[in-house]
Amino acid sequence: MQTRRRCFVTLFALVMSVAGPLYAEPHTVWSGLVMAENVAQPAPIPRELTRIEQTLKELFGYNQFEVIGQSTKTLKSGDEDWLASSKYFGLHVDARGETAAGYLVDLKLYKEDDVLLETETKLSKRSPLVIKGPLVGKGQLLLVLVVQ
Repeated sequence: MQTRRRCFVTLFALVMSVAGPLYAEPHTVWSGLVMAENVAQPAPIPRELTRIEQTLKELFGYNQFEVIGQSTKTLKSGDEDWLASSKYFGLHVDARGETAAGYLVDLKLYKEDDVLLETETKLSKRSPLVIKGPLVGKGQLLLVLVVQ
């Protein structure tokens, strides 16, 4: 009887250790197209960027950040794709699977029908991904992805 119980407990622990990652908590990813500029009277930072405001200012040297396109996606399998778009730009995000630290993603930045950037990268669960895009007018386009 004791041996049976140990076998059951061992089998249960083994099943739970394998099944645990299969039923991981889904994560929500916010993706944004952000226009960064230096202006005399900067507008308040959008709420989606408040967590990384100081980092954006220090890294890129701009004092105003405006979200011009965005999308929020809940990742259940880690293999979803979505689009954040604005009037002229589109950011296509294709999640290629989950790792312990985050997600592998393929990114494509479009300006109307032209592909400006195509890359594969890792999106961390602990820190945002910010990519410097093209210069636009007096500012800079930033691609921002945050696991919430």
